[in-house]
Amino acid sequence: MSADDCLFCRIISGEIPASKVGETPDAIAIRDINPQAPYHVLIIPREHIRSLNETTDAGLLGRLLLFAAGLARDAGYADSGYRVVINTNADGGQTVFHLHLHLLAGRHLHWPPG
Repeated sequence: MSADDCLFCRIISGEIPASKVGETPDAIAIRDINPQAPYHVLIIPREHIRSLNETTDAGLLGRLLLFAAGLARDAGYADSGYRVVINTNADGGQTVFHLHLHLLAGRHLHWPPG
């Protein structure tokens, strides 16, 4: 899939509307349309990167994680806890092939996940 066909690239460009909760020069954060927790946000890098396997940019990955932590803090979930998940490829549960992080909070998150 090319960046032109990518759902997240189309959201980032503004072609498809989304409920944005924050942004940085590297990424945007939107509410998940199928939330798995009371607070479920997707952190999406602006650059089209197919999956975690396709990047070696540790700086970008660190900034995405810090963005997630800041969103959790701003939403009031830092002290009670939250989870950040990166699904990679089909068996890992990735359904949109543009690297993204899931930030989940607002309920007890059991382990192991499904």
